[in-house]
Amino acid sequence: MMRGSRARVVAAAVGLLLVAGCGSGSSAKSPDRVADTAKPPATVDSDGKATDKALPTGAVEPIGWTACTGGFQCGTLQVPLDHAKPDGPKIKLAVMKKPATGPNRIGSLVLNPGGPGGSGLDFAQYAAVRYPADLRKRFDIVGFDPRGVGRSTAIGCLTDSAMDTFTQLDATPDTPDEEQAWLDGAGAYGRACASKSGDLLGHVSTVDAARDMDLLRAALGDAKLYYVGASYGTFLGATYAELYPSRVGRLVLDGAMDPSQSAAAANKVQGGGFETALAAFLDNCVGGGSCSLGATREAGLAKIRGLLEQLDARPLPGDGTRKVTESIATTGILSPLYSKDQWPDLRQALEAALRGDGQPLLELNDQYYERGPDGKYNNLMAANAAVNCLDAPPAATSREDVERELPGYLADSPTFGRNLAWAGLTCASWPIPPTGRPHPIKAEGAPPILVVGTTRDPATPYAWAQSLAGQLASGALLTYDGDGHTAFGRGSDCVDRTVVDYLTQGTVPTKGKTCR
Repeated sequence: MMRGSRARVVAAAVGLLLVAGCGSGSSAKSPDRVADTAKPPATVDSDGKATDKALPTGAVEPIGWTACTGGFQCGTLQVPLDHAKPDGPKIKLAVMKKPATGPNRIGSLVLNPGGPGGSGLDFAQYAAVRYPADLRKRFDIVGFDPRGVGRSTAIGCLTDSAMDTFTQLDATPDTPDEEQAWLDGAGAYGRACASKSGDLLGHVSTVDAARDMDLLRAALGDAKLYYVGASYGTFLGATYAELYPSRVGRLVLDGAMDPSQSAAAANKVQGGGFETALAAFLDNCVGGGSCSLGATREAGLAKIRGLLEQLDARPLPGDGTRKVTESIATTGILSPLYSKDQWPDLRQALEAALRGDGQPLLELNDQYYERGPDGKYNNLMAANAAVNCLDAPPAATSREDVERELPGYLADSPTFGRNLAWAGLTCASWPIPPTGRPHPIKAEGAPPILVVGTTRDPATPYAWAQSLAGQLASGALLTYDGDGHTAFGRGSDCVDRTVVDYLTQGTVPTKGKTCR
């Protein structure tokens, strides 16, 4: 994934697309033990909906704050591993806050960057610099790594070397041997997560994280939750509103997910979003003149698809130890589509690959997976898979499912559809059964909730924002007519002003408001 704080914010949601795993382990327990203890928690009903039926909450643990980097205060919040057993084993959430810089403080603004698996600590450091000053004056900026993520009690799966091998598997298999290799790899990945993560693996759902967020709200001393969630963070925020509508202050859900869609339906729509973003990238290239990828969008698409086809048969040299396969190149193309700022990087990488140099595409692939120059991965993708596989049934459960659904994937995304279809099998052999089900979220009784959608968002297509705003009983939609993933804090004065006015004054934008 893209390096640096801005890049982390943008790239965290990539895991929604290609679920994978990495990272180091925590407590080692057998897969059998994990599977035996896994059951739908008391925090979802029979339809997989979040429910607030008289669960014991226990005492809220205090956060012991100490001074840390960049004027932040850092601390740890203890929360129950299983919210149905508040007096049982505890896990740790890493938290940091930057106090409000001006008078008339409103309270805390809790953040989540998406993923699932993105670091809220990194996001807070980004927001403390990039968010509008008027917002930072009125709110403490608060980030936390959700359970299973980063510096909190974390999920672990594959070793770094095993992760390198996993990312090079042919994700668009076209022979029985390649299909079996992909299935074997996905199965081994899930078993590694179970072995390294122990009981934690069954308790990292979005409902679990939303309950943690309510304990965090209380520990911060806030009567209501003020929140900005990006990408997957919109699902976390909407789930919180479903659980605790009376405790909602003001929520901004930017780059919205549609909680009513199945995993398969969401993958297809997302494929269309990336196809739209690729077309916009090529239109920009062609419109600037002298586009080496082609004189028209169609020519550029043909050249890119031809390159991927060639790499399937003849990978390019990479960094001396890894080759640039079709899968690596596909990830390298997807990653910079998240931000228009990275379109020049994508153009240069494609030009280099067409000359026989795969290194730039490999670097973009590494940005996507957050693989450092030292070959080490953080645990973003491990947490991503663990959360996604609990939150909903898998997009596919067999190769026959994939082949049956493949025409629909290709219709929505000729370039990425086959990759997305096979990625849907990642959760098929997951050692923990899903505890959630797709369903509309209404959050009846909550005050107005602001949903922000970008018209050419590749990862969370605009239709999802429209759908979520319509599902929420108090949803209000703000449209950004633009490119890239999410809108707030990304250069639109109109979007930023509207969001700041909502968070600081409660001003809800007029119906149909569009920013450009």
